[in-house]
Amino acid sequence: MHYDALVVGGSFAGLSAALQLARARKTVCIVDAGAPRNRFAAASHGFFGQDGTPPLKMIADARAKVLAYPNASFIEGRVAEAQADRAGGFTVSLEGGGAPLSASRIVLAFGVEDGFPQIEGVRERWGQSVLHCPYCHGYEVSGRRLGILIERPHAPEHAILFAEWGSATLFLNGNNTVDEETRARLQARGVAIEPGRIAALEGPSPAELSGIRFADGRRVPLDAMFLVPRTRLASPLAEQLGCAIDEGGFGPLIRTDAMKMTTVPGVFAAGDAAMMFHNATMASADGVMAGISLHRASVFGH
Repeated sequence: MHYDALVVGGSFAGLSAALQLARARKTVCIVDAGAPRNRFAAASHGFFGQDGTPPLKMIADARAKVLAYPNASFIEGRVAEAQADRAGGFTVSLEGGGAPLSASRIVLAFGVEDGFPQIEGVRERWGQSVLHCPYCHGYEVSGRRLGILIERPHAPEHAILFAEWGSATLFLNGNNTVDEETRARLQARGVAIEPGRIAALEGPSPAELSGIRFADGRRVPLDAMFLVPRTRLASPLAEQLGCAIDEGGFGPLIRTDAMKMTTVPGVFAAGDAAMMFHNATMASADGVMAGISLHRASVFGH
């Protein structure tokens, strides 16, 4: 079957784009592998009308509402390859085989994957006591002992911000890159600095955090760690289609204009793979813009 639009990725951005397209009476197919980035979090916070709801429930409810439109369909799977076709649209193939899909236009909403530091205990606590966004999870750990581990030049600024939520320590993990002026700013905000190299995160369970053990054997008590990992695009489709990729603050991003069109006509991108700031609300809004823009392009021929 040929679709007016194919949406690659069925999380907050992809489903938001698909909803706009379905309501615009376009045939739209969503392809998703069922592994959203925030699947490790017990609850999503700060989302209008959904504060505290598990993200997987939000996604399931949103998918059901999109698929209530008869012109919307869903395929559980992963797109392996995409290419432009002779008709001016696009053809994609799925992992595992099956009939190829064709669409006049595409929305890339496959998101990003996180790369974690090689520290024991980080990965299993991700989304539980090792957190990403203070606006998403800071309130739930406010007033507690918080750590910041961000191996980027802007780590001190993040630490100053995160101190709004609790007693903050910036962990340098053996990378002593803080100059005296920055050190003074951190101290003025009450942010402690720990230069030691981290060996492991420890706690009474795989999800809980009670402290950090350093390579020299010392231990520091801690209740939550904020980590901003380097990201990578979760799919090679943007590169396959020839979309320009820019280097963002934490990893590569698909270049889009204000209307969410990539550098390839007919290909739109939304969500974490196409914006620097990662948040469920913003991903959803990005998807809305992509869906509306794709529809307008189908009407006006852009």
